[in-house]
Amino acid sequence: MIDDSGYTYVHEHLHIDLSPQKGDVDCKLDQYDLIKEELLQLKSRGVFNIVEVTNRFMGRNHHFIEDLINDTGINILLSTGYYIDGFFPPELHSKSVREISNEMIGEIENGIAGSSLKASLIGEIGTSENTFTDTEKKVFEAAAYAHLETGRPISTHQSMSSLGHQQVKWLKQHGIDMNKVTIGHCDLKDNLDDILWLIDQGCFVQFDTIGKNSYYPDAKRLDMLEALSERGYLERVMLSMDITRRSHLKENGGLGFCYLIDKFIPMMRDRGISQQEIDTMLKHNPIQLFG
Repeated sequence: MIDDSGYTYVHEHLHIDLSPQKGDVDCKLDQYDLIKEELLQLKSRGVFNIVEVTNRFMGRNHHFIEDLINDTGINILLSTGYYIDGFFPPELHSKSVREISNEMIGEIENGIAGSSLKASLIGEIGTSENTFTDTEKKVFEAAAYAHLETGRPISTHQSMSSLGHQQVKWLKQHGIDMNKVTIGHCDLKDNLDDILWLIDQGCFVQFDTIGKNSYYPDAKRLDMLEALSERGYLERVMLSMDITRRSHLKENGGLGFCYLIDKFIPMMRDRGISQQEIDTMLKHNPIQLFG
């Protein structure tokens, strides 16, 4: 699953289209040549794996991903599931938990329709900001059943770093081993106590919006990582950038996929975070979770 000789970005999108819901063509990330070039640059820096968390009804495009794999040689793990309310297909609200679970299991065991690819994880499944809707709970319950049947890990989405507690409690109620769960978007507000609690439950946490300074400044992300380092907690932290827009790409004036390697890693070193800890977050932890 994971190429264990290199680093892994654990929460990315290589083809995503949320433009219908957001009314903004910038939210249609589909510029193949630009993305291919950035992946080649990433690979030259030692990033050999991308966990692609675009799932059903988010604009997932398996042909696009197949071409990227063939043209770059980078290892891409695909996801199954549904995102958050407001981005669900209308029919999802009337589907049963078992129907949704069977869809997930099918994409893991039999493959994504029309492609040579199988889903490697269940994600990104999410909660709305400060609200865990009934349909979102249904998706989480379906994910729990799919995980228990397939053993594949679960990757979540927290809207603005909210409701991680509720996600964990809901998954625990359905018998999930937290060692197989990673909680996404933990780095969008001052919430060190929440992150410590999540890690103490046994799950992984993601600092996966690195570079999105308009949401939360990287300086504060570094403050929290430094605090986690001092407590010896980085063995449960993983890193990524969550690039979702055309404007995030380097050629379009954005930071680009390489920012984490080229800029953020040196900033971590300046804060006293060791190379061993950096390797733990970008290499060893993803191997442990995604296998």
